[in-house]
Amino acid sequence: MSQRKAEISKGVDWLLIWLYVILVSIGILSIFAVTYQEGDPILQSFLSLKTDYSRQLLYFGIGGILAIAILLTDSKFFTATANLWYAFGILLLLLVFPFHTKVKGTESIIRFGGFQLQPAELCKLFVNLALAKYLSRMETDFYKTRSQLIAAAIVLTPAVLSIMQHETGLALVYFSFFLVMFREGLSPMVLIIGFSLAVLVVATLVMDPNTLAIILTAIAAVAIYILRRQIKRHKQVLLLVVGIWAICVGIQRFAVPYAFDHILQPYQVKRIYDTIGKDYVPKDAVAAEEIEKKSAGKKKDDGDYNVKQSKIAIGSGGLTGKGLLKGTQTRYEFVPEQRTDFIFCTIGEGFGFIGSFLLLAIYFLLLMRIITIAERQRSVFSRCYAYGVASVIFFHITINICMTIGLAPVIGIPLPFISYGGTALLTFTILLFILIRLDADRQMVLR
Repeated sequence: MSQRKAEISKGVDWLLIWLYVILVSIGILSIFAVTYQEGDPILQSFLSLKTDYSRQLLYFGIGGILAIAILLTDSKFFTATANLWYAFGILLLLLVFPFHTKVKGTESIIRFGGFQLQPAELCKLFVNLALAKYLSRMETDFYKTRSQLIAAAIVLTPAVLSIMQHETGLALVYFSFFLVMFREGLSPMVLIIGFSLAVLVVATLVMDPNTLAIILTAIAAVAIYILRRQIKRHKQVLLLVVGIWAICVGIQRFAVPYAFDHILQPYQVKRIYDTIGKDYVPKDAVAAEEIEKKSAGKKKDDGDYNVKQSKIAIGSGGLTGKGLLKGTQTRYEFVPEQRTDFIFCTIGEGFGFIGSFLLLAIYFLLLMRIITIAERQRSVFSRCYAYGVASVIFFHITINICMTIGLAPVIGIPLPFISYGGTALLTFTILLFILIRLDADRQMVLR
């Protein structure tokens, strides 16, 4: 028995484990704060498996069993099976199309009896393993365009499948893996182009189309004037500037309108418009009907009802909060999805600015610890995997909190280890404990 215990604990980073336990405990407490019914026996309700917090406690227990199993697993298992897990994840995503259950507008969930599985959530783990496996291969020269395109395909394939299942929020999470590629040698120009495209999309939504086209043309003219000497020597420079201008105008005039009319759902478009403070007028009766369904039970004249109620809840918490089970916005269900996507407002109302700050401090410590662990790895596989974990968690935290305070559209991103949901909690648990297992064998070179 003592030998088995030594095998589990050898080289394990206990700080990460304690941070994990603290975060999950905060999550269960927050779910309890908004779903507990006055008068119910507390202990019995926790053991009944009929309440959300009791089910989350069950998922925590299952996660603990999986964590122990992972810590007892040879690290080489994860490198040897990485591609198989990725293939399995793609298969699960494909199985969603014929066997999905539509839940709250998304078609990305498969139901097994009383349990639900969301492959788009689980596949983040498999993508992280497969990407780390590919980047750590001896044959991979990541400074070559071909290798970068293959890595991008590994990441974007499940993202495209998720978009086809109307799970745009989780699809965006996969773009966080480009931070891993950047760490491994991807040109900063790729990230600059990505950021520029995001700015162009926002500008397209905020500004008048003709005004934006004139501004883009003026910028191109200024660039041509500044580069006039290079253009005299190399005509390709002029073609490059004109080509970039044509692409930007094409995105503004055609790509963005097409995406908003044919790819995104009408309610998603409305949420984006609500975030930037503009009214969205549906172009057809079908879109108007879908928005009407999404607004059922809410104030129909208030498009950003969720976010407004969330900000009221967070603001009402003040400095120290109203206390456990004493919140009014969250206890009386003014905030929709307060146990999942908007669980941060539960913490803000119940524990105030101090509680919210402490939660963010714990997250910051978790991320910094993961990055420290990443940089001490001898194995490229372990380093890439660790950065993948940090990128996914960072993306989830940033988008979820910005979503609850109105700085990002409501796209259904759970708060790591906190939000209610078995698939999400188990996925983050496995992600983290594989990292802990790899770090315990950090002196090994895994490929």
